[in-house]
Amino acid sequence: MTIFGIIRHGVTDWNQQGRAQGQEDVPLNIDGIRQAELLGNRFSQESWDYIYSSDLSRASATAEKIAGALNMKITGFDPRLREKTHGRLDGTTVEERIALWGENWKDLDHNEESDEHMLVRSLSLLNELKERHPQSRVLLISHGAWIRSLLAELFKEMEITFLNNTCVTVIQNQEDPANEWKCLLFNCTKHLQEVN
Repeated sequence: MTIFGIIRHGVTDWNQQGRAQGQEDVPLNIDGIRQAELLGNRFSQESWDYIYSSDLSRASATAEKIAGALNMKITGFDPRLREKTHGRLDGTTVEERIALWGENWKDLDHNEESDEHMLVRSLSLLNELKERHPQSRVLLISHGAWIRSLLAELFKEMEITFLNNTCVTVIQNQEDPANEWKCLLFNCTKHLQEVN
């Protein structure tokens, strides 16, 4: 059995502006750095064995705060943990898309990565780490669409709501092939709510 703690990175300026980030390397802003520090404080009270992060800076900076709090090194940076690319939509707001391509912009081909492709890379990573680290607790620091896509595939009956920045979701690999995964925690941001 492997337990995975799956974390969305801290907030960025583009998050707050409603811009699609995709695989653009947008850094954490001041609020995002603070969120990552609070998340690190939370994890300092927990025990984890390995940390893997997306190689995009908003995720890797979040991972660094967690690793520092756990007195660990990041095990690896894996591009399979990267956010879905939205092609030419990356960097734009909905208003800008309407101005550029009209009200029906969603019907056009923007060279976005398909959900299926993103799912292939996320599942390949999950399965690889499950085999590499049996009986371990593994943190994955990634991105909103990546996490939502993975959870929707693993937990088809579960409603996957909006994922908050630095939210923690914990899933466990089980021995039962008919029910291979169990969700132990979803979209938890208690580390942010405890701030006075």
